Amino acid sequence: MTSQESPAAQDICGSTAGELARLIAGGSISSAQAVDAHIERIERVNPSLNAVVVKRYAQAREEARVADRRRAAGEPVGPLHGVPVTVKECLDLAGTPSTFGLPARAREAVQTDDPYVARLRAAGAIVLGKTNVAQLLLALESSNPVYGRSSNPWNLDRSPGGSSGGEGAIVAAGGSALGLGTDIGGSVRIPAAFCGIAALKPTQGRTPDRGRGSVPIGQRAVVSQVGVLARSVDDVALGIGVIAGSRESDLEPAIPLGDDRAVDVSRLRVAVYEDDGAYATGPAVRRAVREAAAILAAAGARVTAWTPPAAQTAIDLYFGLLTADRGRGLSALVRGQKADPTIAPLLMFGQRSRPVLAVLRALLAAVGQRGSSDKLRTFGHGDTAHYWNLVEQQLDYREQFLRALDRDDGGPFDVVLGPPCAVPAYTHGAARDLGLLGSYSLLANLLGFPAGVVPVTRVRAGEGTERPPSRDMVEATARRVEQDAAGLPLGVQILARPWREDVALAAMRAIEAGASRRDDYPRTPVDPVPPR
Repeated sequence: MTSQESPAAQDICGSTAGELARLIAGGSISSAQAVDAHIERIERVNPSLNAVVVKRYAQAREEARVADRRRAAGEPVGPLHGVPVTVKECLDLAGTPSTFGLPARAREAVQTDDPYVARLRAAGAIVLGKTNVAQLLLALESSNPVYGRSSNPWNLDRSPGGSSGGEGAIVAAGGSALGLGTDIGGSVRIPAAFCGIAALKPTQGRTPDRGRGSVPIGQRAVVSQVGVLARSVDDVALGIGVIAGSRESDLEPAIPLGDDRAVDVSRLRVAVYEDDGAYATGPAVRRAVREAAAILAAAGARVTAWTPPAAQTAIDLYFGLLTADRGRGLSALVRGQKADPTIAPLLMFGQRSRPVLAVLRALLAAVGQRGSSDKLRTFGHGDTAHYWNLVEQQLDYREQFLRALDRDDGGPFDVVLGPPCAVPAYTHGAARDLGLLGSYSLLANLLGFPAGVVPVTRVRAGEGTERPPSRDMVEATARRVEQDAAGLPLGVQILARPWREDVALAAMRAIEAGASRRDDYPRTPVDPVPPR
């Protein structure tokens, strides 16, 4: 923070959501003060970030006054009473549109809150606004024709990730104490990694996303989950407890959240990998994993080097399942509207037949674009029988993965530690060529396992790229992303067994405790860093 902000605002916006809740409940500060401070912060940083795209300041201030009156009257308060938060634009918030980046939806205000937004507000949280997304939630660049492009507070030349990139950026910059996002392939975890904050995607089925502006919800093999982003693991745990801590419907899982504070990290068995074998990681990414592994080992955990089974199979299954309708659902959503350049190739290739794609793949390979050619391998089936077969293969892969956790040397493993992404935060526009590199973030979604990201370190000077110059657009773009990346935050990913969010959070908290004592820990909030 800088001296241009009031000292009170600096102190308030530097506090965690849990700290703010305690201060407000104890009367040390008011909810009105907390809301005003965060609005001040948003107005300071948002012109550079374009993170908060729907603002509801007047409503938030009135809700804060009501919250303060309730506290003064001695009424019961929730765990987030009076705490200012933000939510991803695709999540319904009464009185605002949920466009998913589609211009045709910009004037359609919804009438009711998304169930998880409603739970957040029932816990006392005050929503300041909604944050930017990738169009149709399909890219690691949060850009769309309705709201434009968001930037990363650590370097405005870089993306905050996607599709919950606006949420990651404003939480990292101190404009929001906590946020909700959605995740079908890394959409809360990648922004957390790129922006130097923490996040968790729950087990598939615990917090299923009900949105209807992305991958058709009839596709039930890989289901988007609502997750939480925050500047501390404690706040992520607090938020997950709020949105997933009660069973209000027979459609929700009967398995309760475990107590992450009761998990003994010294008894955990940790499988560690730096590279999935499908797409190589950069030197800084590998170092971050090694440092996190050392922290867990120092805490008493048993740490063993490991390799995930058949990473390329996981990648092919994931993309095969999500494109099984040959892009018909996505095409219907965007028909007659402008498609963002980041997702335009996906929409184009997703509609092509297998014979046409075979020709395109051969042409791309012939001109040295092997990376782009390989991405098209699973596209173009479009028949129900093939989809059923993919679902069966997904079940087989999940069993293979669990067997590896149980039987490989060093197991049975409680958690898997690895990279969330093969490279640091993408430069603007890189998502068009890179997409999801390797199996790193998508693996948890294919398996349906809970997974979280926690910051560990920053890219060091001289810790650039090992990739040779290449004509291949994917390789050349990855090389550019790794160059001039010094100072960017790096996180690691913790994947746990189904329904063991408590174990994932405990491991994340131990890593945070060890890493936060180091000088290169990506502390937030930060002022936006101008382009280099």
